[in-house]
Amino acid sequence: MLNLNVSGVRPFVFFLAGFSGAGRQPWLSVPICCMYLVALSGNCLILIVVKLHPGLHEPMYFFLSMLSLTDLGLSMSTLPTVLQIYTFGSREISANVCLAQLFFIHTFSIMESSVLLAMAFDRFVAIRHPLRYVSTLTRVRIGIIGLAVVLRGVGLHIPAPIMLKRLPYCRSHLLSHSYCLHPDVMKLACADTTPNSTYGLFVLLSTLGLDSLLIVLSYILILKTVLSIASQEERSKALSTCVSHICAVLLFYTPLISLSMIHRFWKKAPHHTHILLSYLHFLVPPVLNPVVYSIKTQKVRKQIIRLLLEI
Repeated sequence: MLNLNVSGVRPFVFFLAGFSGAGRQPWLSVPICCMYLVALSGNCLILIVVKLHPGLHEPMYFFLSMLSLTDLGLSMSTLPTVLQIYTFGSREISANVCLAQLFFIHTFSIMESSVLLAMAFDRFVAIRHPLRYVSTLTRVRIGIIGLAVVLRGVGLHIPAPIMLKRLPYCRSHLLSHSYCLHPDVMKLACADTTPNSTYGLFVLLSTLGLDSLLIVLSYILILKTVLSIASQEERSKALSTCVSHICAVLLFYTPLISLSMIHRFWKKAPHHTHILLSYLHFLVPPVLNPVVYSIKTQKVRKQIIRLLLEI
């Protein structure tokens, strides 16, 4: 039995998992590096464009900047261990680093969910009350929403690594993913993890569960408003402003819900299923969100093209 708090002994370590065996895997490291490069450059480009062009200083684009920031945070949280596995063939991670990583991964994941909810509210106000849109979502209120997003994400996840650090670990130290996640580390403990599991479920339901329900409710109200519009052209125009956000919501929640259900109800799921779904949740949205918004949002697309031509 090993305790993470014990000093004077060999540092406690976990072993990360990846696709197809141990050792370096250049055939996977290249596409994964490319994905991270696209995610980092794409989200940075969104931030630069919104910052430089006054025409994008509107609530919708401020929330888009928040989404890009959370995507950058999520990418930087998973990047070190994923590259460590596929580029250098090293799967070992110290317990303290592991706990720090899971804190940042879960924090940025909750922050992204909160931003997606804020963006749904933004679309609701823009379509339901267009004349009061700018006066409702002022910069001060957007700043307060941004602060609430950060405090919610950080505050809810501070207890998680503290509770995990107090547990004794005596089973296999092999994790199921290429980075540390709360349920994954918790299942390796050889003590009663009911408090940890209950707390994790509470956080999941009060954040991702609540956010997803409120997003659905927002779109029900949006659809009700759109259907009351007489002009078919105006209906299409109103709905078209929601397409990018709907894509971002689906990219974020679909693999997350699948991964959560597998962790809790399908204990004997194939190893690669866990890894694939976790990659779809943590790696794909930061890559595709900037692409989706660049293609579907005309103002953003024009300013990105203009910026690239000026370089």
